[in-house]
Amino acid sequence: MKKLLVLPLALLVTGTLTLSACSKKKAPEENTLPNAALADENLSGDSDNGKAMGLQTIHFPLDSFTFDSEAKGILKSNAQILKDKPTVKIQIEGHCDNRGGIQYNVALGEKRANAAKKFIADNGINGDRITVISFGKEKPIATGDDEASYAKNRRDNFVVTAH
Repeated sequence: MKKLLVLPLALLVTGTLTLSACSKKKAPEENTLPNAALADENLSGDSDNGKAMGLQTIHFPLDSFTFDSEAKGILKSNAQILKDKPTVKIQIEGHCDNRGGIQYNVALGEKRANAAKKFIADNGINGDRITVISFGKEKPIATGDDEASYAKNRRDNFVVTAH
């Protein structure tokens, strides 16, 4: 009786090994279609990396969400870009330096982003085209612990979300 079971089992194992050796996994195909959103670097990106249709990042003084004259000029320019491109939508990211607590910085980043949204809306852009988010101190662009690094991180970054 053992001989009768060994032969079918041996055939099953041999057949399975043969089939697995003969079968090939199909290599995943590369996506050769261009991604239209990525093809034009000025329409996909953010102001921090300079790839947001000319939109520029603004910076803030310590513990503040008010605009100095330079930030106001940049915001007016950003509003004009949005006027010229009426289908574009953006997200404004509020950021802080790494000093202060998490909750404080998230709240401050939100105030910064909302202040910029209000300024742009007051300059003729429908607020429905603008979303805001705060990253607090979680996404710095400068990693140093000095005033120059802190100043770079206290910012609003403008991200193109639709065009």
